[in-house]
Amino acid sequence: MDGSVARPRPFLALGLRLATAATLATMAMLLKLASTRGVHLAELVFWRQTITLVILTGLLAATGKFASIKTKRFGAHTQRAVYGITGMFFVYGAVILLPLAEATAISFTTPFFAVMLSVILFGDTVGRYRWGAVALGFGGVLILTRPAFGFGAVTSIDPIGAIIGLVAALLVAAISFQIQDLNKTEAPWSIVFWFTALTAPPMLIILPFVIQPHDAQTWGIIVAMALFGALGQILLTSSLRFGSAGVILLMDYTALLWATWYGYTVFDRSPPTNLWLGAPLIIAAGLLIAWRERRLAVSREKVETTPN
Repeated sequence: MDGSVARPRPFLALGLRLATAATLATMAMLLKLASTRGVHLAELVFWRQTITLVILTGLLAATGKFASIKTKRFGAHTQRAVYGITGMFFVYGAVILLPLAEATAISFTTPFFAVMLSVILFGDTVGRYRWGAVALGFGGVLILTRPAFGFGAVTSIDPIGAIIGLVAALLVAAISFQIQDLNKTEAPWSIVFWFTALTAPPMLIILPFVIQPHDAQTWGIIVAMALFGALGQILLTSSLRFGSAGVILLMDYTALLWATWYGYTVFDRSPPTNLWLGAPLIIAAGLLIAWRERRLAVSREKVETTPN
């Protein structure tokens, strides 16, 4: 299918995921900035999807790659679109309700949900290492979401925002499995195109109920948010095409650096003490899961290559 079948290229996948983390962190900053200027969440989602669809259609036309969006798996694309647009509302909602660094740290629970989904959906056997990592990670979440007493200050985060962030992480884990499955037969262009093409029209129906007039600067922020979102989505899909989700997700942790920097420079918010206590536990748990996944993958490779 003209390059639609995924080929493992681990270093390329890691590089793409690093770029994805930086790009999506920038998009989150612009999203939060737009929300502080009165832009409704549903309107942000509409422009994010519509501008991505326009850009992608133009690129496909300019490069003559419209053939790459042909698919025999329309049902799988539809399912991915439903999960994707729902996940987008939760991810964006968490960014709006929570400080950037805290929203980013909570998003790191995605690998833990991936472990649980692998058991529920695929019947995978999960040993003490990965269950221990899940427990460690959620311990970090508890620390992160509790008030922190440090340097005489009390810091807490919106509990509704924390719950929304955890649901977002669960949906992102489910979507990652969907994208990996689609990458077996579909080109990245096709996956992104059908996602935007299937979700932009429903958002257009909602738009008249939420849209408001904006000044030029706000429109600039909205357009920039959508552009970074489009680029991030293409990079994310491509990274899952060339590498295992369990390994390349490690690069997502660099987003915390970007989120902390943006929180300080754009929103004048220093990271609280509980972020530095909880986030390392979450990251350590993710690293443990990735290490264990790698060990299991190596063991499977040895079994498959051993002559009978």
